[in-house]
Amino acid sequence: MTTGTETDTVVRDLTALPKAHLHLHMEAAIRPETLTAMGDELGIVVPMIKDFDDFTQFSDTYRGMLAVLAREENLYRLIDESLEDCAREGVVYVEFGASPQFYTETFGSAEKALEAMIDRCRTTGDRLGVEVGLMITVDRTESVADANELARLAAAFAGRGVVSLGLANDERGNPAERYEEAFRIARDAGLLSTPHAGELAGPDQIEAALDALGADRILHGVTAVQSAELMARLARDGICLDVCPTSNLLLSVIDEIDAHPLRQLLDAGVRCSINADDPILFGPNILAEYQLARDVLALTDEELAACAWSSVECGGGSAALKERAKSDIAAWLA
Repeated sequence: MTTGTETDTVVRDLTALPKAHLHLHMEAAIRPETLTAMGDELGIVVPMIKDFDDFTQFSDTYRGMLAVLAREENLYRLIDESLEDCAREGVVYVEFGASPQFYTETFGSAEKALEAMIDRCRTTGDRLGVEVGLMITVDRTESVADANELARLAAAFAGRGVVSLGLANDERGNPAERYEEAFRIARDAGLLSTPHAGELAGPDQIEAALDALGADRILHGVTAVQSAELMARLARDGICLDVCPTSNLLLSVIDEIDAHPLRQLLDAGVRCSINADDPILFGPNILAEYQLARDVLALTDEELAACAWSSVECGGGSAALKERAKSDIAAWLA
């Protein structure tokens, strides 16, 4: 801190800023050393590609990681360690993107897999002081029937660990409108609608997510900057975009990190949360993304605190958590 005629400057610890992680795919939260150890034990080599030529290559690499998680104890280790990482980085609530259908063979059914995931998340989260909600994730490259079945499973667990229904994978050729029934099922059960949109496709897919899927939040949504009218709508309706700067760079959504539209979105009044997406593939976890937002994108501490509050308020966490976090975020700024 400087004194006298100079302006006082406080460098606040970003770890101490209470934050929620709303855009984190569970499998991709695995630690690199853990993935290697699991692969060695099973005799499986999972190639970690950092420079993706296209989204299809990224998707294939992601699915390759599932082989090491086929063991029940490996999935539990993933959950335990990722929640330890959350706690260490100041995350008070995490909304894992979860796909219980990946573990049907391991647990006997998607329902039993989901029960196991919820139980482990609750037990470990309680121990570490991190609240957990699950976002059941529909794959938009799979059939509508599969999406509806997964939505019904998510709805059955509403209020019992599942808080939202997501929609992931390549937008191109897989429009949001196809999944209108699945998201109606989820919303009728009280779940948040949290689809990916506006990552690989333009503002039209964000609008479709809002109109057809009743989106409460948009995962990514950064192509909204191409439409002033859409940004105004997002700002007016308080729709939060769960942005992932490094992911956007490495998947060629943006050309340079310092050109990321987070600043432009915030200036337009759009609520945004800051997230890591897939740390095992892209590198940074959430704390590093906050640091990047401060150091490279020049967000002020007030803006970082606003992003943190958006992440907490717009997530599926409990009312008690939100009340406590709001006070703690204000204290961080004070």
